[in-house]
Amino acid sequence: MINRWRKALAGALVLAGCSDDGAAARHEDQAALQMDLEAVQKTVNVIGALAEVQTPDGSMRARTGVSELGKPDPVPWDSEFRVASTTKTFVATALLQLVGEGRLGLDDTVEKWLPGVVVGNGNDGSKISIRNLLQQTSGIYDYVADPDLREALARDFPRACLDREPPEAFVAIALKHPPLFAPGTEWRYSNTNYLLAGMILSKAAGRDWKEQVEQRIIAPLGLGHTLVTREDPSIPGPHAHSYLVLQGAPEPIDATDCTLEHTADSAIISTTADLNTFFRALMTGKLLRPQELTEMQKTTPSTADDAQFPNGRYGLGIRWTPLSCGGGYWHHEGDSPTGFATRTGVTADGQRSVVVMTTSTIDLVATNAAIAALTDRALCDRPRD
Repeated sequence: MINRWRKALAGALVLAGCSDDGAAARHEDQAALQMDLEAVQKTVNVIGALAEVQTPDGSMRARTGVSELGKPDPVPWDSEFRVASTTKTFVATALLQLVGEGRLGLDDTVEKWLPGVVVGNGNDGSKISIRNLLQQTSGIYDYVADPDLREALARDFPRACLDREPPEAFVAIALKHPPLFAPGTEWRYSNTNYLLAGMILSKAAGRDWKEQVEQRIIAPLGLGHTLVTREDPSIPGPHAHSYLVLQGAPEPIDATDCTLEHTADSAIISTTADLNTFFRALMTGKLLRPQELTEMQKTTPSTADDAQFPNGRYGLGIRWTPLSCGGGYWHHEGDSPTGFATRTGVTADGQRSVVVMTTSTIDLVATNAAIAALTDRALCDRPRD
């Protein structure tokens, strides 16, 4: 496979008029990306994987594995996939645009915008700011961790797969639990924060948060293969299949067309190319004024129990992780409960970016080291050892 990649790329570079040295360097970069992605695919039950790197010199893509279990077809080059929690960066960006327009403030309380919503069991929206929500420092319980919800998903997945509950229902689940800590005193990842952020975005803008993301980000950037999930759960373009393994089930269940991810913590469908465009635009000031981008990049250490990113920090809807070559990169992961996973990365100057999509039948913690190595090499512009 690597030899085929090398021949195809070398031909393309000659036609484009590249120098021999430039062609050789691109040749090596492409081969390294392919090998790195194959290392990802070989970790633990990864079915298919797709990666795209964008640099000032152009883009490179690699793919490995299959699109669907039991069939030989490769992952489509222009695959659309559920980006899961990478949605959070879109929502945070739209909210920060409203901040720049003077329509809300980061230190506004949840109670101001959603009166009477965050109350009970020690939860108090008057003590939680929008900044706390976006930075994951609110202390609000993560509804995804609720034992009853998890049991219901396992017990009746076909029904849960077509879930269309509004965000308020999931917020209510979270508020059955007391807060994990006082707002602003600790960091703990909670999807509930972004349900509330989406509700505030809708309230402050006077339109649904989904329309805000489309009008403020997707349309201006020309992200033609990015959309926000609504009633139709299907992925409209070419795509790989995603799977879920249920306890006691003999085979993985095809969960590609589930509506589980339809809220502001997870609802976006996109591609590797579109996500690269989004993160590069974000870092180069095409979406936020310098003041708001600076606020987004004010980070707090993520706790040691954040096993996927033990050395990182969290800003407003975006993470920072150090690079081996110095400095660091900005990103946000997305782990779909139905088998898609997204990893992103962009340098602070927006000049280099990478997006990796995988489908897997199990949790991807064991795969993260391989993806992190791929990301580090791509963003450091460093050859493979």
